[in-house]
Amino acid sequence: MAIPIGVGLFILALTLSAFFVPQLRILHVFQSLIYVAVIVLTWRNSPWGFGIGVIVPTAWNCLNLFVTHLFQKGAVQFWSLVRTGQFWFLLRTGHVSRPETMTVTLGGVAHFLLIIACMAGFIQLRPRMKQWGQFFAGGFLALAYFALIIVTAAPH
Repeated sequence: MAIPIGVGLFILALTLSAFFVPQLRILHVFQSLIYVAVIVLTWRNSPWGFGIGVIVPTAWNCLNLFVTHLFQKGAVQFWSLVRTGQFWFLLRTGHVSRPETMTVTLGGVAHFLLIIACMAGFIQLRPRMKQWGQFFAGGFLALAYFALIIVTAAPH
């Protein structure tokens, strides 16, 4: 159940991000296809799907934790809203500065759940060398797709 929950939370983060930053809508539609593939393939116990569910989220989290730092910025903004009591104001009015940073944090948390769940599911298969090859092939092919959609569909 953790895989569909992680995917669902990440697609929610993509949807919210596309709402706040309309220029990202096309990119996020194509990006969500990666997670549809994770659901379909892991449901079938495919090493390809487990690899996608580990490698793409790991790359995405590394980018947002160590390069853009949007994960931390969103967490700080969310915590500030909760700590100051403005979170309830946000729920009532919908007004907050840079809400898209909080969607990155939600997406990162969803990814951590997805990474752990996909690794656990893959290990339960008791993979042999061929399955490990499929795991990495699936992950790296999906990562290439992710890079391609960023280059072609991301706003410039």
